[in-house]
Amino acid sequence: MDVLSEALASMRTGAPHSVRTDGHAPWAMRLPPTVGAGFHVVLHGTCWFYPFDNGTRPIELGSGDVVFVRDGAGHVLADHPDTDPEIPRPEQFITCPPVGALRLGGDGPAASLLCGNYHLDGQRPHPLLRQLPEVIHLPARPDRYPELAAAVQLLRAELDNPRIGSHGIVPALIDSLLLYILRAWVEDQPRAEATGWAAALRDPAVAPALDAMHGDPAAPWTVQSLADHAGLSRAAFARRFNAMVGEPPLAYLTRWRLTTAARLLREDDLAIEKVAARAGYSSEFAFGKAFKREYGLAPGRYRRQARAAA
Repeated sequence: MDVLSEALASMRTGAPHSVRTDGHAPWAMRLPPTVGAGFHVVLHGTCWFYPFDNGTRPIELGSGDVVFVRDGAGHVLADHPDTDPEIPRPEQFITCPPVGALRLGGDGPAASLLCGNYHLDGQRPHPLLRQLPEVIHLPARPDRYPELAAAVQLLRAELDNPRIGSHGIVPALIDSLLLYILRAWVEDQPRAEATGWAAALRDPAVAPALDAMHGDPAAPWTVQSLADHAGLSRAAFARRFNAMVGEPPLAYLTRWRLTTAARLLREDDLAIEKVAARAGYSSEFAFGKAFKREYGLAPGRYRRQARAAA
């Protein structure tokens, strides 16, 4: 079981939105806060990125660079930090499949970016997301992030020269880009210095226990049976898991079971009794009580509201 893929899938609530932005100096675009996580891929040229409300120093971006904004915080993209930013007007956006298009600025040197947003459940984010930096900047380094670099190159080729199949290829690449970004960030953390989930996903004891819980959340796991997967004593495993994941093993298991149930309620037509069973609950009553305690709604009502909002 791929814990990273499962964790992200549990938070995804819709397809990503994206726009190709072509800026010609002088240009500066102020992007207000959004729900979910933002991303920018520099397809050509150079530009600057900076959040506008926390004093972070501007980051210079080059061709192939990727920026991930964890909580969709407001920020600015510009040809230079001194250029006054403006919020793009709706009439500036052009419908141009496979992604929208936006042109800004004057007649100076050009930069081209793919800008977008992933819809993630911010009310109950997976703890992996909470431990990410607010902004992740991944410079173009084929020697260090080869898969991410390849995905960027494929996106650039499809957007520069749309052909047969581009309407299906580009959304799939944008979808996979999120996993490439987070994989690159996790693997970029030196093993000796990594903490939290960056360490847990590669830890020889904690990672197998996470794989086991994600692979079969309905199994009657105990701290001892998970410790057996980890190859540690019960006490040593519990301490190590808590230190990296941020909560005890069975607390995480309960969270993951209910997260799994919420995803099934949103995306599947299974009867609630079967959802309860897949989440490891022996009765619909026990499941309903636990689900309402976590989500504030009975499972049936949660399903109706989630689908009405989709």
